[in-house]
Amino acid sequence: MEQSTGQGAQPTVEVTLRRFTLADVDAMMAWASDPLAAAPCRWEPYTSTEPLLAFLRDAVLPHPWFRAICLAGDDRPVGAISVSPTEDGCRAELGYVLARAHWGKGVATAAVRRALAQVFSEVEGLLRVEALVDVPNVASQRVLEKAGFTREAVLRRYCVLKGRVRDMVIHSFISTDTVLLD
Repeated sequence: MEQSTGQGAQPTVEVTLRRFTLADVDAMMAWASDPLAAAPCRWEPYTSTEPLLAFLRDAVLPHPWFRAICLAGDDRPVGAISVSPTEDGCRAELGYVLARAHWGKGVATAAVRRALAQVFSEVEGLLRVEALVDVPNVASQRVLEKAGFTREAVLRRYCVLKGRVRDMVIHSFISTDTVLLD
């Protein structure tokens, strides 16, 4: 996998990715309780910290690649990004969520790029990262495209998400693609 600086690309904000800790629960509530931030996600907005703390403890901390998105110079999470290996091990699914205050500022794109730069060397045997995005979520599709993902297809009537059958756009990034770092 090659790495390139995105010459000619609009500069993005610098982010860091780190493992979550239980102490991050209050910062997570900023996006985990927001109905708009949670809308494209599989989970419903949290209404209190207790179930979110349980999710952190039972799902996030043991997950092999679930990271806090932090703005450079600030260790407080403003979002989350995960890469979840599939059963065959050569593929993984990317997911991310970001506090609404940081939408439209390049934070998600920078986080996806940073994750791609790390995950292929950290997850043995990984060849392909996929991302599924609800067709109406054009902003998230644009994040993936700016990060170097290839839009492959629309998967019609692919899944039920929050009680509705959804068409999803599948994007991919393979280990031989070039990661654009700013």
